[in-house]
Amino acid sequence: MSEYVQTFVQNQIGFITLDRPKALNSLSLDMIREITQVLLQWRDADNVGAVFISSSSEKAFCAGGDIRFFYDAGTATPKGDSALLEDFFTEEYALNHLIHFYPKPYIALLNGVVMGGGMGIAQAGPSCRMRIVTEKTKMAMPEVNIGLFPDVGGGYFLSRAPGQLGTYLGLTGEIIRAADAIYAELADVYIPTSAIPALMQLLTSTQQADIRAAIREFAAPFAAEIKLEDSMLATHRSLIDQHFSANQVQAIVDTLSDDGSPFAQQTLSVMQKRSPLLVSVTLEQLRRGAGLTVAACLRMERDMVRYCFKHGEVLEGVRALVVDKDNTPKWAPPSLAEVTQEMVAPFFVSAWPDHAHPLRHLD
Repeated sequence: MSEYVQTFVQNQIGFITLDRPKALNSLSLDMIREITQVLLQWRDADNVGAVFISSSSEKAFCAGGDIRFFYDAGTATPKGDSALLEDFFTEEYALNHLIHFYPKPYIALLNGVVMGGGMGIAQAGPSCRMRIVTEKTKMAMPEVNIGLFPDVGGGYFLSRAPGQLGTYLGLTGEIIRAADAIYAELADVYIPTSAIPALMQLLTSTQQADIRAAIREFAAPFAAEIKLEDSMLATHRSLIDQHFSANQVQAIVDTLSDDGSPFAQQTLSVMQKRSPLLVSVTLEQLRRGAGLTVAACLRMERDMVRYCFKHGEVLEGVRALVVDKDNTPKWAPPSLAEVTQEMVAPFFVSAWPDHAHPLRHLD
């Protein structure tokens, strides 16, 4: 049992509270196992009609996977061949699948930082999800910043965001706020943090059979606080769709370079700081993911993450960002012009035959 995950049942709702505030609720393997275990227990429990997941901290819902653990485990053995890493990603992605297809309403209060693995435990399937954002929400899939790619099902949910919004978010790793999250269909309703105590009171006392309808009714008076003009994504939607529709990163960079608008130049500057190889891998992932099921996306990402650690780009990214904190990663290759299709292709080659894939049982 993880000390960082608190659970209880009240008013036929199963409450999961992430409680690792010093690490912004970064997910450990023990936390993943605890969340999985309790969701499996509650899935068929008669006394649980819905699940509500939140954080004990106003700073973060979940900042992602424990990247320092990634680095320590990945450098402890040759070529990142760590059994702990293998278990972590296999079990995390299986949890993402479990949440996506959960048979009961799955409600996530996304207050504070929601990034990477935090998105994986927030982006449930449309038949069960209810994603609540606040004025403190800071949402991102920032993996390209550390030489990784938007995993935890990012190939599925980013590729299904309107237009090219998911491509933009995946290739830049930029942070968005509540209005953007709702506009990009990565969140459902907004409430201010001042209303959270009343929301909790509603959850623990309401007798309404449809808890998601009750939350929508509760959040309705706050909808006017989210204005379209507050959404950066909405403001720049036409430019995003125009520049990020290409299927080659070089083509995207070229069109941004030719566009003198402040947004295009800022976006270009951001992309030039990311791993050239993993930005290219991410674009390929998103284009493939648009035509795959959830399970197929997660299997693809499991193949990708294994190769990513063996390649070492993510280890260099974490070193620069978290370990040495010099913020000067030595990307390999160092420039987009040096990235070839032969470098990208191995990320999409499975290390396992179909019958032995660690996520072969997902459907």
